[in-house]
Amino acid sequence: MQYRNGQRLPLEGGGALRLSVNPRARRLSIRIDARAGEAVAVAPSERRLSEVVAFARTKSDWIADRLAARVAGSPLAPDATVSWLGRSVRLEAVGGAGAARLVETADGPVIRSGGEGEAFSRRVENWFKRAAREFLTARTEVHLRALGQRPVKVSIVDTRSRWGSCSPHNRSIRYSWRVIMAPSAVADYLAAHEVAHLVHADHSPAYWAVVHRLVGDHRPYRQWLRDHGAALHAVGR
Repeated sequence: MQYRNGQRLPLEGGGALRLSVNPRARRLSIRIDARAGEAVAVAPSERRLSEVVAFARTKSDWIADRLAARVAGSPLAPDATVSWLGRSVRLEAVGGAGAARLVETADGPVIRSGGEGEAFSRRVENWFKRAAREFLTARTEVHLRALGQRPVKVSIVDTRSRWGSCSPHNRSIRYSWRVIMAPSAVADYLAAHEVAHLVHADHSPAYWAVVHRLVGDHRPYRQWLRDHGAALHAVGR
């Protein structure tokens, strides 16, 4: 692929990579433009832009971490409003030491939890992790059946960058619990994305054809994660 100075490329973990040519640069480099909210890949000449793109791809987790870090933290605190499968949910402290629970009220869904300070935050986060496990396990099973695949082990983790990962050799899939805050179609796309890796371990056209078979046009879901991923990673930080 021919790259050009000033070109912007989407990043899987969210945000964009801007290509920049600086004849004075002595080496390939990656920096974070916090104000623009994007990574900048610098090469000494346009013909070396392909090299810096390849280099940036090896640093994708680092880039995503740095971009996520620039978003102000959003604590899981009483009276905060967060998202659950695309729905706005208010957090409410009820005293005591009870576990967080979802309650449907006339004003919309509310997560009520005991505990104070970090204890409150931890209980609410645990609720989200349980919700993520329930939803993503169910959608994983749906996509496994659609592809005629055997069961896998599903794990829910807390990562700063990647939304999920698949290990075909030991048939395990790991999901970030934070994707449960995205719209349900986006979270479902993530399940399809990881299950499709059991068929193709790469991101080849054949792989994307499998994803399309499972969820149709995946591009809006990928774009949603690029646009909103950093904000989700900031929740609870």
